[in-house]
Amino acid sequence: MNKRPTLSLKSPAKPAAPKLRASHARELKPALQTHFQTKLKPDSLAYSLIGAASAIAQVKTGTNLPQALAQVWAKQPDTTPQARGAMQDIAYRAMRQLGQSEALIGLMAPKAPEPLVAALLSCALALMTAPDETPPYEEFTVVDQTVTAADAHPDTARAKGMVNAVLRRFLRERKALLDTALLQPVAKWNYPQWWIDAVKTAWPQQWQEILATGNAPPPLTLRVNRSKTTVAEYLDKLADAGMAASQIGPYAVRLEKPVGVQLIPGFAEGEVSVQDAGAQLAAPLLDVQPGMRVLDACAAPGGKTCHILELADAQVTALDADPKRLARVGENLDRLQLKATLKAADAQNRDWWDGQQFDRILADVPCTASGIVRRHPDIRWLRRKGDALQLATLSGKILDNLWQMLAPGGKLLFVTCSLWPQESEAQAAAFAVRHQAVRLDAPGQLLPAGGSGQDHDGLFYALFQKNA
Repeated sequence: MNKRPTLSLKSPAKPAAPKLRASHARELKPALQTHFQTKLKPDSLAYSLIGAASAIAQVKTGTNLPQALAQVWAKQPDTTPQARGAMQDIAYRAMRQLGQSEALIGLMAPKAPEPLVAALLSCALALMTAPDETPPYEEFTVVDQTVTAADAHPDTARAKGMVNAVLRRFLRERKALLDTALLQPVAKWNYPQWWIDAVKTAWPQQWQEILATGNAPPPLTLRVNRSKTTVAEYLDKLADAGMAASQIGPYAVRLEKPVGVQLIPGFAEGEVSVQDAGAQLAAPLLDVQPGMRVLDACAAPGGKTCHILELADAQVTALDADPKRLARVGENLDRLQLKATLKAADAQNRDWWDGQQFDRILADVPCTASGIVRRHPDIRWLRRKGDALQLATLSGKILDNLWQMLAPGGKLLFVTCSLWPQESEAQAAAFAVRHQAVRLDAPGQLLPAGGSGQDHDGLFYALFQKNA
């Protein structure tokens, strides 16, 4: 994610959970049930390494990384906040470099390691091959602590000697091993081959930049609450607090160095929220006027819901199929002292609807989340090639259903955080034809970008108006 591991960043925006297939799953329950803290101190690197490895092994069975980390922490009650942060940092690094690490392991290990051993090696190698930055730990420390971690866990103890041999060989033969490994596209780019091919096909001129951007740690971008302060005033407040920052959008401020939300000036008071600069375009595009009836479908975790209310005093309904995720919308509204009607229901259905049409509808539909992999590097390893078709079919049904709830003359904003045209432009074009919808000006596909003047995820926007 980034070098600051304690910040809890937004989870993927509405990607449907990938279905685990039997051929991809391995049983890892015994590993996760082991109380490894009986042998390791919670403040040690070894403790964080084995915790991160346990999470990585869970990802390999189909669990998303935030959930996998939460499961590890739940089973390890002695884990300190600092250890959680270190585990998270190591796990996200390992996910970003998984292709390279697995290629290196294949070159060095005498046979395919057991899942937890492979995950532990991947975590260690990620710490020793940090791209374009100073490694977070001395290499000899990483080797020593990885071997210690292996020895302390019953599922890896027998492989302690192999772990030691592999890591020491890497230190001796680093250049030759990396040169050989990086001949493989999966190792060079750290994406599955099908993903690399899909990006090349969709974006033949920009594919390398897209892949590279997805491997970079994301920025910490804030959305300034216009109803409480201005961007200029807030930048002054950050400067007074000794925090360097820059404006990268109408309401977007990017911190030069990410920090935990508890350290962000004005966060608890609702002056700012964490939200990607690209995602901040949604609410202004809707052009909500005071008193309008607005539906935010698939609303969790509520960033766009809150932004709409910061810009206009409207009657907003926030809809989400997951009651737990919907609760996060309520938490964000409470912090910002905003009000909306929350409904736990599926946007494919209308059994929750009172029959009164909406003036504006925000449809941030389920997708593969291929545009936000820099925030969620596990997505690339969880997705399968056929997921885009399945999710495009689902999102098409949602859009058709929501269109019936839109008042004549009203506007619907279709949003995805996908890079695949099947889920974005092709979907928008087909929708316009099916409903004879008027397509208004909107950004279309935003490719993930970073730089001095802009820094945002990959999103798609299409705005439609219903004939009066």
